Amino acid sequence: MQRALIFLALAFTARAVTPGEVSSALRKAVAFYHKNAAMQGGYVYRYSADFKLREAEGIPGAETIWIQPPGTPAVGMAMLDAYEATKDENCLKAAVDAAHAVSRTQLTSGGWDYSGHFDAKNRESQLYRRDLEGKLIERKKIPQSEAGWHVWRQHKVKNNYSTYDDDVSQAATRLLVRVDHALGGKDEEIKEAADYALNTIIATQYPAGGWSANFDMWPSSPPPVSMYPIKPGNYPADWPRKWPKDFTGCYVLNDNTHATLMSTLILAWQLRGDQKYLDAAKRGGDFLVTAQMPEPQPAWGQQYNAEMQPVWSRAFEPSSISGRESQAAMWALLKLAAASGDKKYLPPVAKAIPYLRKSLLPGNQLARFYELQTNKPLYFERGKGGKGFELTYSDKKASSNYGWVWDGELDALQSVGSQIARDEKVVFPRTEKERWSSPPTDKDIATILKEMKPDGSWSATDDERGVMRDASGKKMKPTGGVIYSLDFVQNVKALSAWLKAKGDSK
Repeated sequence: MQRALIFLALAFTARAVTPGEVSSALRKAVAFYHKNAAMQGGYVYRYSADFKLREAEGIPGAETIWIQPPGTPAVGMAMLDAYEATKDENCLKAAVDAAHAVSRTQLTSGGWDYSGHFDAKNRESQLYRRDLEGKLIERKKIPQSEAGWHVWRQHKVKNNYSTYDDDVSQAATRLLVRVDHALGGKDEEIKEAADYALNTIIATQYPAGGWSANFDMWPSSPPPVSMYPIKPGNYPADWPRKWPKDFTGCYVLNDNTHATLMSTLILAWQLRGDQKYLDAAKRGGDFLVTAQMPEPQPAWGQQYNAEMQPVWSRAFEPSSISGRESQAAMWALLKLAAASGDKKYLPPVAKAIPYLRKSLLPGNQLARFYELQTNKPLYFERGKGGKGFELTYSDKKASSNYGWVWDGELDALQSVGSQIARDEKVVFPRTEKERWSSPPTDKDIATILKEMKPDGSWSATDDERGVMRDASGKKMKPTGGVIYSLDFVQNVKALSAWLKAKGDSK
């Protein structure tokens, strides 16, 4: 019996997958997730197989959704991918519902917090723009001010907190823009929310083209150039080796913030054709050109002050050159060059690659942080009694709360840059943390279908991913496993890309 099952599994993997199978699987997967996981059209990170348990960053309330990917916007965009591949109206409806969940948790400051709420108590405590039916809430006055970190860093309006950190507001905006495009602008709620979000991204952009990570007031005027002059990246005369607890970094690249803002603007330009979005994306590219540090480290910092010097962020994010964020900056420049046709964004990439090659650690990895000028990799250990963090040059006792090394992508960056320089068609490789190839292979698709359960779900049961916490915070292994939004997103995106490619090749 066991041998027969193994034979059947191998036969399934070996045989050719058909477009019909993939189309059916997509429709089934979207229908399952929309019916069982959605709350007011929105989603969290993971669920027990019976949907009695929900988790995100902690345990969310029963009527709370998550905006931060892979939450609601990521799920909604995967559903839209499925619609574009299958033309199934139910997939479009699921994506529209997700877009409505996003539009109804947009704040008057113009963006989104990490999560959104639909229960009465939490909604009353937040300055959302719309009510549960999607109607704009009439307010006599909303918090607004001149834009800039000198205002936002004070966090005066705690119930109006918008963030660009971790692709939160950017992902929400991209979902709205894409669904608005799919609907031809016919849903006024979605169209207006997208307009408002895009205008906010442009209004919060500094004269040099960068952005801060968060803001809590609608930007009534742009950041003043008198306070944020346009300067090239430069090294401070010295920098503190202990966290100064002083958030002076107005320009943020951390966790790919700047890169995802540029991607959002490029998408808006591609789908809407309005030059102002491409112009703003180019200003973002100009910032990266300007912020590139001079020799001996021609790459990028994680965060800069108004003098364009790398500065501390959190207690384990020092003034330094960042391996991960430098790669993200280079991908952003390449994507801008490919989209706009402007090759002036290629030389900074070509300049950074040799330096980063010299900085590689064993195993083709880059340190997250390199010390300014000396280029020594930096790490952090826990302080005495497990409290705080202490800067060190050794990774032997590095704390486990952070990714201190990152896979090098320099070969791919160089290859894509050369293709753009030669005016060749470019297929950008898969992004960070994606499981499947880009484009997905037939083998990838066969694996996805094999792992899919008859009801259209994918569940994890292994020791690490098969564990959740109940309402009291106690760890447990749910019967049937754990269903992840990330798995849904990656699998549906891969199936959709494969199916669309098969259709385009006919």
